[in-house]
Amino acid sequence: MRLHITIHEGANRTFLLNDRDIAHLNPKEYLLYSTALCAGLTLQTILEKERIKPKSLEITVTGIIDTEKVEGKSQFKYFNIAYNIECDHISDQSKVGYAVKLTTEKYCGNLQMLRKIAPVSHEIEIVSTEVEA
Repeated sequence: MRLHITIHEGANRTFLLNDRDIAHLNPKEYLLYSTALCAGLTLQTILEKERIKPKSLEITVTGIIDTEKVEGKSQFKYFNIAYNIECDHISDQSKVGYAVKLTTEKYCGNLQMLRKIAPVSHEIEIVSTEVEA
């Protein structure tokens, strides 16, 4: 069974859960949610140091469990984290890509923890809205 959580950056650097109520998450979804938040906050910190403010930032964490439905005995077999980021300038894309790499491979503690449970993959989509002159 596939579980997924998507968050997006809202006003004042806060993250909001997309089209779900946090009160209705099951414990396994909370794990995915906390990982998305950890990655989001880590990425924000790195981008802030680079003086980059994305126009939009969305993170989806997916986990595949080994049962048909969520049960206490369900175990994760695989995780994926997907970053969807919109920048103002094309020149920001490489810096954003590097920030995502640092977040995913080094600084997000939750992702490091998930790697001890099951394989973790990631994907990045970075677009810029800079108008060509």
